[in-house]
Amino acid sequence: MSISNKEYQEMTKNAIPKSPLALDTLKAFAIGGLICAGGQGLRDLYTMWGLTEENVKAAVPITLIVITAILTGIGLFDKIARHAGAGTVVPITGFANSMVSPALEFQSEGFILGTAANMFKIAGPVIVYGTVAAFVYGVIYWITTLF
Repeated sequence: MSISNKEYQEMTKNAIPKSPLALDTLKAFAIGGLICAGGQGLRDLYTMWGLTEENVKAAVPITLIVITAILTGIGLFDKIARHAGAGTVVPITGFANSMVSPALEFQSEGFILGTAANMFKIAGPVIVYGTVAAFVYGVIYWITTLF
């Protein structure tokens, strides 16, 4: 017995618990804002310590990546993400989490065939798409500046 696509969508709609949209939006905004405020705090701290602007621009994302990787590794980032939803997809923290999660998931298969081979499972397509899109946009920009 097969079911139609419409019947399947109806079954799915009924099975998914209703989400409090306003509360979820508020939590995503608040936690995403805290992540961004933390990044700004790191920027101010590194500037206060006397780092050059160029070094600060490198140190802040590196610090956020390391913190996110550690929080993902000890299982805390997933707990935060359950409440924050899209608020944790702030580009740098979302990227770090998408790198570490598959690596942890497949670590039992060994370092090379498990961790290393699966590290880019989620982030890899994003990197490829971003690189190709940047190239295409660059070519379009270059062509438009010729005239």
